[in-house]
Amino acid sequence: MSQTVVYMLFLLVILGANTIQTLTGFAGNMLAMPLSIRLLGVNEVKTILNVFTMIACIYIWWMNREHVNVKIFTKIIIFMIMGMLIGMWLSRVVPMDFLLRMYAILIIAIAIYKMFVKREMHVPDYLMIFVILMAGIIHGLFVSGGALLVIYAVSVLKDKQEFRATLSPVWVILAIILMFSHARSGYYTNETILLIILSMIPLVISIWLGNKLFDKINQKVFLKITYVLLLLSGISLL
Repeated sequence: MSQTVVYMLFLLVILGANTIQTLTGFAGNMLAMPLSIRLLGVNEVKTILNVFTMIACIYIWWMNREHVNVKIFTKIIIFMIMGMLIGMWLSRVVPMDFLLRMYAILIIAIAIYKMFVKREMHVPDYLMIFVILMAGIIHGLFVSGGALLVIYAVSVLKDKQEFRATLSPVWVILAIILMFSHARSGYYTNETILLIILSMIPLVISIWLGNKLFDKINQKVFLKITYVLLLLSGISLL
């Protein structure tokens, strides 16, 4: 496959995944990671998607800032940062092939659960810290801890605007931390910088499209489609 075709396919993945991220406040990177890894490689994709997460979520945060639940945000960010530091350490000491398989199994498990379990999961208070820590670990490894964090967030953030507004600043802060880590590791190569620049157009389109669809789309139908895509993405990594 030529480099031009690879880049075009990656831009299409960015368009679709970030539209979903803007709509739901989660799942964008978890959808984008498997296909993008096949196209570019783990470190390159983590670096690029992290920048996009930050830009998209800054916009969502600013537009919905009055709906942020500060108490819940503070609780999430403390434990997410702790988990993310663990994930960043694991990425340096555990073989990536093993981590990718575990990540694929996690994606598939989440997708199947969401597709077939109808009742909403309520996380007991004593499990809350563990769930958020695990979300942070996955985010440190693959920049996509949103699906795990949602298990906790849906039990405490009932309004969809509050949900989206509260999670967005979480991703912004974590993205800034990861940017420094990626820079120290030398992940900002000429190729990744070029792809970041090229991908700004689909990123802007996806933010616009996601916001246009937010008030019009049937959320239940859309989420079902998202879970099917998650399942296929997870399978593609095995």
